Amino acid sequence: MATTSNSFCSPPLTRLPLTELARPLPHRMRVRCFSSSPLSRFDAGRTLAQIQNSGVIACLRANSPELAMEAARAALGAGVSVLEIVMSTPGVLEVLEQLVLDYPAAVLGVGTVLNVKDASIAMSVGARFLMSPAIVEGIMADVQNSNVLYIPGVMTPNEILLAYNAGAKIVKVYPVSALGGVNYISAIQKPFSHIPMVASQGIAIESTDAYIAQGASAVVLSEAIFNSEAMSQHNFDLIYELAKKASLLGSEAVDRKKRWMRQTCLQRGVSTSH
Repeated sequence: MATTSNSFCSPPLTRLPLTELARPLPHRMRVRCFSSSPLSRFDAGRTLAQIQNSGVIACLRANSPELAMEAARAALGAGVSVLEIVMSTPGVLEVLEQLVLDYPAAVLGVGTVLNVKDASIAMSVGARFLMSPAIVEGIMADVQNSNVLYIPGVMTPNEILLAYNAGAKIVKVYPVSALGGVNYISAIQKPFSHIPMVASQGIAIESTDAYIAQGASAVVLSEAIFNSEAMSQHNFDLIYELAKKASLLGSEAVDRKKRWMRQTCLQRGVSTSH
């Protein structure tokens, strides 16, 4: 039987009850400045470093704000440090705003951002990163002078280079499974080893190590963590367990890669002080 145990959850909401999240807030309430909040201490470079150290971006889509909130809390409580909520999730901006308050150390962002308006509102409620399935030039331009990291979606070598030259600090290779999975990351990373890449779409938790070993900075895990059956049954204990496994495997994969790189540098007589 499915369970809704909240033993792993954070303290209860401090601002908006879940029932209120289902109602769109007035625009003037949604768009507010975070410049004086703890969020202001973050910048795109630090967000990028935290994504690379995590190795995993948990990608959440839900059909209600209540479900999104509980699933997010299960994943964050299990150790996930980077969470993306898909823009099509009802109440996504209000959910994000509350999570930013409840989990100030977490790297929280919005995915499938397709236009400048949505990007702007997401940034105003505390998104530390934005992710798109393609390159949205307007978003790229808007984030240049902000503390928010933009991760555009790319598929071909030309798109990777185009995004990088336009200012992207990291790109999302999407849809990676359809392109060849680990083998594609391994091949495409070689001429662009200076460009951090996130592998996204159809990745299993068990494949995390292989993707990171072959050049990905991190992987996006969606249904692998937020299992569709668990979501429909509100089985947050299962989501917690999947998130815990993903977080652990991601950290281990990143640590292995770092050790390998240090060893390789030492063998070649290259300093690793940087």
